[in-house]
Amino acid sequence: MQGGFLLLIASLCVGEGREITKSLSVQGGNWGTWGQVVYCPEGSFADGYKMKIEPPQGFRDDTSLNRVSLSCRDGTTLEASGDVAPHPHTQSFGTWGPMTSCQRGHFITSFALQVERPQGSDDDTAANFVKFTCRNITNGESYVMIQQPGAGYWGTYGPWSESCPLGSAVCGIQQKVEPYQSILGDDTELNNLKFYCCKHI
Repeated sequence: MQGGFLLLIASLCVGEGREITKSLSVQGGNWGTWGQVVYCPEGSFADGYKMKIEPPQGFRDDTSLNRVSLSCRDGTTLEASGDVAPHPHTQSFGTWGPMTSCQRGHFITSFALQVERPQGSDDDTAANFVKFTCRNITNGESYVMIQQPGAGYWGTYGPWSESCPLGSAVCGIQQKVEPYQSILGDDTELNNLKFYCCKHI
């Protein structure tokens, strides 16, 4: 355990008392495959996030946003990584930033993704940044949670995803990651995200 957070690499079973109320998705990048879904432990919900971002590389290949990790209220950290099957040879670039958390009593219920459109023969980065909505799970009060500086280096934000139904919040994450393209290839790494809402018991 590091910094009070336990890193979960393997997917946990949805059937362990969790009732999925909705899956949240948006338009993302064109490359990669979906990894495993990872869930907060039963009775816990996502209340924060951090991002692994590579800064601009000048004349070298850029990848920008490469992973997203969720924190669960019970202290667990979820990273649904492309390093897990189906592509074990993924190489990840960049460094993890700080954890940004919802106010106490609020949980993540929707998201928006900043994506760079395909660049043709130029350098592609796909996903660049993500932001979330935090909502009080009982009274519905909500606000937008954005980690500074609020946007990545390339691309634009698309529309917000749908929101978790009232009485539920995000409990799981899935990431679409492009495998390593070799030292001479054009890597994009993270292309898209999906989140899963669980009912609050």
